[in-house]
Amino acid sequence: MPIQCVIVPVTPYQQNCSVIKCETSGRAAIVDPGGDVDRILAAVQQLDATVEKIILTHAHMDHCAAADVLRQQLEVPIEGPHRDDQFWLDKLPEWCQMSGFPHADAFLPDRWLEQGDTVTVGEQVLKVLHCPGHTPGHVVFLYEPQRVAWVGDVLFQGSIGRTDFPRGNHEQLVASIRDRLFPLGDAGNHEQLVASIRDRLFPLGD
Repeated sequence: MPIQCVIVPVTPYQQNCSVIKCETSGRAAIVDPGGDVDRILAAVQQLDATVEKIILTHAHMDHCAAADVLRQQLEVPIEGPHRDDQFWLDKLPEWCQMSGFPHADAFLPDRWLEQGDTVTVGEQVLKVLHCPGHTPGHVVFLYEPQRVAWVGDVLFQGSIGRTDFPRGNHEQLVASIRDRLFPLGDAGNHEQLVASIRDRLFPLGD
C-alpha cells in the first residue's frame, strides 16, 4: 500500500484531520489540522513518519486553525487551499473568537493551489481538484493509485457540504460535485455515499 492514512478527529466539531504517510519514503503530510496539536503529533508518531508539509482543503477554522502552529513547530510548509479562501484566513482570529475556539493568528500558506496542480507526499503524488461551493477556495486531494480522495467539507456522511457561510454557494457546490467528483466513479471510500448523492443531485443539475 503506497499510502497509509490515520484519521484524527479534532476540535469540538470532531472534524477529521488526516496524517498521510508515503510507505516508500516514510514522509508524511498533515491534512486539515483544525486543532488538538498533541493528538495529531501522536498520530504522526504512531505512523513512525516524518512530516514534510501541511495541506489544507479549505480555510474554515476547524480545518486550519492549528496549521500555522504546526508549520512553526515542525518547520514545514503549508500548501493550499485555493487563493479564493484568503479572506477566511485573514479573519481566522475573529472566527475563532466568535465560535469559542482557541485563538489562532491569521496566516498565509506557502503555496496556493489551483485546479490541476499536484502535491507530493514523499514519492506519491496527489492531484488537486478545485471544488468551490462550501468555500470559494475549497480543494480536494485525489490519490489515483488507490482511488482515494480527501474531500474536506464538499461531502459529509449522507449529505453534501453546507453553503450558508459567507461566500458559500449551493449551485457552485452542486456543480463541483457533479463535474469534478462524479467523473471519478464510485470506487473508493465514498462508494455508497457518492452513489446516493448522485441520485439526489442529478435532478438539481438538470
